Amino acid sequence: MLNHLGRFLRDSQKILDSWNAYSDEATDLDGWPYDDDAYGRRASLRDAATAEAFENVRDGAHHLLATAQTQLTHLPAHTVQNRWVWQLGVLHEALDRLDALHEKWLQTRDSLPADARPGTETFDDALAVHHAEAWSSLDDWATHGHAIRDINAAARHAPSPLAPPPTATAAPSTGRAGKVRS
Repeated sequence: MLNHLGRFLRDSQKILDSWNAYSDEATDLDGWPYDDDAYGRRASLRDAATAEAFENVRDGAHHLLATAQTQLTHLPAHTVQNRWVWQLGVLHEALDRLDALHEKWLQTRDSLPADARPGTETFDDALAVHHAEAWSSLDDWATHGHAIRDINAAARHAPSPLAPPPTATAAPSTGRAGKVRS
């Protein structure tokens, strides 16, 4: 699941970088698009690509969050980043919104006319609206998802509570400074 998350983080960064480059070229200095229709279509592609990239994470997202939360509570205090608790909260809220939007999409999809299939205007327009609604939550995952990986890395490097404490074994002192031989 961490590999899927890593892939999503990389892919979503590429998608966002591409969007930012496009947006910089397609808007004036005040941020207004030169062509509203083209800009909207390009935003729709960004939304769809980000949603597609998240699909491999979706099924394991709750488990990833629960595991990170458990790991976080067992980490030594000096290894915990203050932002991690807040970031996990952002990810939980974003996942809750994504779950609700997914349920809403399923209801919308089921209420479409029988001939509305992928590739038809009716279906594609409804799906584009769904992707647009989900994009900010997906962006939260793209922005803060690395916290899950950071917590996991900290947990892997933290001493195990089951391991015996290290003992100090120093060489016995002879009570005199060693001589340097020439």
